[in-house]
Amino acid sequence: MSPTAIFGRGILGAVVLVVALAASPDVVAQGVRYGSPVSPAVKDLYARGLTYLVDTQNKNGSWGDAGVTGIGLMALIASGEDPNYGRYADAVRNAIRFIINQQDGTTGFIRSGMYQHGFAMLSLADVYGTVDEDLLWKESDKGRSIGQALELAVRCAITSQDQNPHGAWRYSPQAKNADTSVAGAVLMGLLAARNAGIEVPDKNIDKAIDYFVSMTSSSGTVAYSGLGGFGDSLNRSSIACLVFAIAKRKDLDAFEATIDYLRDNVMSESSSHPYYFRYYMAQALFQGDYEAWQKWTKENTARLVEFQNADGSLGAGQYHGGHAYSTGMLLLSAALDYSFLPIYER
Repeated sequence: MSPTAIFGRGILGAVVLVVALAASPDVVAQGVRYGSPVSPAVKDLYARGLTYLVDTQNKNGSWGDAGVTGIGLMALIASGEDPNYGRYADAVRNAIRFIINQQDGTTGFIRSGMYQHGFAMLSLADVYGTVDEDLLWKESDKGRSIGQALELAVRCAITSQDQNPHGAWRYSPQAKNADTSVAGAVLMGLLAARNAGIEVPDKNIDKAIDYFVSMTSSSGTVAYSGLGGFGDSLNRSSIACLVFAIAKRKDLDAFEATIDYLRDNVMSESSSHPYYFRYYMAQALFQGDYEAWQKWTKENTARLVEFQNADGSLGAGQYHGGHAYSTGMLLLSAALDYSFLPIYER
């Protein structure tokens, strides 16, 4: 079945579901949640942020490296705009082509590091089956399909993990050590690829989850790597909580420990990498404790309005990737209100 057919079938199914739910008082009476209206504040924030991203996208489709471009790509499609004919369709296709062109056709590695590889792989999984590939390439410069690129990216991640003594990942595909930050980015890409229908061996998912369990303390704090202690880090606890939830391992004591830790610190700030923090905290709470997320996202929206600059960008742009990175990450922290990305499904 073509990606267009899959996308069309998905839209039709969603319409049927909405009509059925609207017609069913039993569903309302039972209190089943299927989302809520997106606030005007989030809509305005998002529209201005996307305008900034489109205006600053490079001619080659990038916002820097493949990882930042993957973040920008996900931000473009996260609010439900039609990726094929909507107002951001050209920007979406340009970003996809850049990511695929950054991939080694033999190893599947999307340069320049496993961070970049992880976020790029995640973005390819999120657009797989929604973007009409007949519109993606011109005949004169036709490249790999999204599916082919995604399969290659998965193969690279699996090969890297299989030769890593920790069963996880660090900065290079050949690394023999690991850390929870890079490992979280790559594992989320693998989980998204699996959700999209790409074959990802269960043993590799299990091995990665075992790594995160080994790095999680009973208090819910999560170590950075095997070289240091646990230490308080909302960023790392959010990453671990999220991968446990998306991997459907909420039965683990480690999941309970991390979500309890996040609940206990739900209104705390992270002074270390604040954009990264909001990106992961939003998803972890949404997947782990919906009520806690509802409270947190209101505060997050208020802070993002404060963070937004006159040109529509978000944040100070002080980290790798500049304002494209901070804008993309912060928009994605608000995108749970839309819940259109496949990886955002509960």
